[in-house]
Amino acid sequence: MTDILMPKATAVWLVDNTSLTFEQIADFCGLHPLEVRGIADGEVARDIRGADPIANGQLSREELDLAEKNAAHKLVALKSRHAEYLKPQKKAPRYTPVSRRQDRPDAIAWFLRNHPEVADSQLARILGTTKATIDQVRNRTHWNSANIKPVDPVTLGLSTQIELDAVVRKAADKKAKDDARRGIVEPEGATLIPASQTGVIEEDEEPEARVEEPEYEDDTED
Repeated sequence: MTDILMPKATAVWLVDNTSLTFEQIADFCGLHPLEVRGIADGEVARDIRGADPIANGQLSREELDLAEKNAAHKLVALKSRHAEYLKPQKKAPRYTPVSRRQDRPDAIAWFLRNHPEVADSQLARILGTTKATIDQVRNRTHWNSANIKPVDPVTLGLSTQIELDAVVRKAADKKAKDDARRGIVEPEGATLIPASQTGVIEEDEEPEARVEEPEYEDDTED
């Protein structure tokens, strides 16, 4: 059954204007038969104005007449002309000009080198490429691997700086959460190993001269 708009309002109209059974109305509107009975008794949806499913393009007159003549017939709803507007609009895939498609491997290589934390799905979305191509660049099995050089996708015109920053920030946040969950703590900054551990002494440092203590004669001897 096709979902209909305003099921209770439609049920109100069908109860008031047709001889359909409660079961037929309930089945068509996605309601319980007792709820439809409550509408007929004035106990349910008293303040709801009926909605004509024929005028709304959700039910044909022929289908309604057939159901009224046969109590065992289940109403078949028409596809609502409003249904297309109610569907969530899927974002169209990014279009990349033919002249720039050859630059995608360079952008992929840039991401793999500078931001390996970005997921392949995000990479495919921002660059308009496929996971197969990403794997080929990563594994160096791409047909043009010898000529692939990491290049910023913004410079190549494959994305805007805002889009790039958003993808990198999202990936970094996810990595930080995953690391925190695993108990991994990143160091705040690079640290230098003390010279005492490396055994290296800077050239401008000279070892301190050893000061020998003077020797004194023993006065106890005669």
